[in-house]
Amino acid sequence: MPHAARRRAAAVVVVAVAAVLTTALPALAHGFTSTVYVDATAPEAGHVRTEIGLEYDLLVVSAADYGKDDPLFQAGNAAFEAGDAKEQAAALAAHADSVVAYVTKRFGVTADGEACTPTKDGDFTIEERESVPYALLPLDYRCPERAEAHDVRSGLFPDSEGYVRDTKTIVTYDLDLQSGSAALDAQRPSFSTHQSWTERFWDFFRLGAEHLLGGIDHILFLLALIAGSRRLREIVLAATTFTLAHSVTFVLAALGLVRVPASFVEPVIALSIAVVAGWHLWRTWRRGSHAADLETVGDSHLSLDPAGWARLGVVFCFGLVHGLGFAGALGINEAWSWTLLWSLLVFNVGIETVQLAIIVVVFPLLALLRHRQPIVGLWATGAIAAVVSAMGLVWFVQRILGL
Repeated sequence: MPHAARRRAAAVVVVAVAAVLTTALPALAHGFTSTVYVDATAPEAGHVRTEIGLEYDLLVVSAADYGKDDPLFQAGNAAFEAGDAKEQAAALAAHADSVVAYVTKRFGVTADGEACTPTKDGDFTIEERESVPYALLPLDYRCPERAEAHDVRSGLFPDSEGYVRDTKTIVTYDLDLQSGSAALDAQRPSFSTHQSWTERFWDFFRLGAEHLLGGIDHILFLLALIAGSRRLREIVLAATTFTLAHSVTFVLAALGLVRVPASFVEPVIALSIAVVAGWHLWRTWRRGSHAADLETVGDSHLSLDPAGWARLGVVFCFGLVHGLGFAGALGINEAWSWTLLWSLLVFNVGIETVQLAIIVVVFPLLALLRHRQPIVGLWATGAIAAVVSAMGLVWFVQRILGL
């Protein structure tokens, strides 16, 4: 192959990988996106009780800006910097009017088209989700007693405020003899308790797809798997193993049987990226141009050599941890959360669809390059693995140190 053709082939692979990474760049910094969690129930006729979980620092700055309440910003920011949950709750309580005014302006419940009246129904509390402090605000909405259907609307933390973009509101509800969950955003800001199952399916399928595309750590893990796969069967088996593993922890988290703090999950996810990418670099360093060769040891119906089997074991173990990270994105932190189980499984389907699409785009290009020009292919996969491994190590150190 002429040098110009080699450069063009390598450039095609680089462009494909860059396109995949570009879709995820917004996730590199905290604060670009946010997720609001809402639990809505009907304790008695004419009442809808909601508990709204909002990212604490974002709530403080948004409510202070909306209400021109600089003392709220000063007190809330000081409590956030100190990491003191009691002081954080106290700052919100001292400026409850500003906070409640902001939230109720952008979040509401209607019954048969008539707006329900919100009142604060308890104290602010603080909890941690994915290593981020969240404020819980209980609100009681008084509605017409004979309503047959309720609509929930959310426009919390809109793009126009300039603090975040693409806020998701995940609502778990038990209303009007219906139970389930819904995902709201700027494109779909409201839902009805009588929504169809196809609407619910699409909401969480889209949420899963967007979560993978917006999570550069999971994409880099997948790219590390692709770069280190020598044959089509290896990436298929690796992707299937990864899917099975994170599906297991998805379900266990939904059933409340597994609960692992984000302070452990997030560093291990970063470490998994570095290890899987580093595996390919180590093999390349040891075997050079023969790194893509298979070792013929005995017969195997899956046609895997010892290195392939060992890699699958590592992928499965790390997949279990990634599953906890995916579950954390849906706020699965309560035992026997059956109402979210269906949504979680659909969320998983969205993740797998995007994962498969990335494999279909990137792997054939690498396979073609390896076949036509093995040395160039080796350098291309090595470069991908080196960049991915370096980023994984940097994130691991940052997450361990809490940076």
